[in-house]
Amino acid sequence: MKSITINGSQRESVGKKATKALRNAGQVPCVIYGGDKSLHFSAPELAFSKLVYTPNAHTVVIALDNGESYNAVMQDIQFHPVTDRIIHVDFYQIFENKEITMEIPVKTIGSSKGVMNGGNLRMPYRKLRVKAIPSKLPDFIEIDITPLKIGSKFYITELENEDYKFLHPENTVVCQVRRSRLAVVDEEEEGEEEGAEGTEGAAEGSEAPAADAAQE
Repeated sequence: MKSITINGSQRESVGKKATKALRNAGQVPCVIYGGDKSLHFSAPELAFSKLVYTPNAHTVVIALDNGESYNAVMQDIQFHPVTDRIIHVDFYQIFENKEITMEIPVKTIGSSKGVMNGGNLRMPYRKLRVKAIPSKLPDFIEIDITPLKIGSKFYITELENEDYKFLHPENTVVCQVRRSRLAVVDEEEEGEEEGAEGTEGAAEGSEAPAADAAQE
């Protein structure tokens, strides 16, 4: 996974006055959790642009002016309700041999046959929760939607691998192609549907004589 470096300064004062002064100076107060003790620091608001305003997931290297650096992931971010400026960020320190949980973005490749026939691609999850050691975390989860026909579903179990674990139920549908009013069912899909209906009809027909015999 790609990493972004944020240069900051450790802060000693954490009261309301000191925090307000930092924000007025264009600095964002931050906290790092997960280590031996919590660490308070600040960094320029512009330093967070590549971390916050992007669809991709990143780890962070926090480099302080005292020469210390920490590997972390962003845990929480707060925005001003009116100006939408960043007013506080929480980080969680990560260690190479310790598993962490992150939300990883989902990206699709290919062209779905069902979508080309007028179906609608639905993606309930734009991000998936993944657990792994930092070096095994992917930049994104890739799904090839080419085989998806109208009515097809792509389950999270089809994404299983040895590098990381998904923290979702096995029946989670990551994406699916649903029929729309303008959808056109091709011959192959129609044949599959008719075959399924024929099987059901045969099953219903085989039950009928037994019912008539019971009446006699």
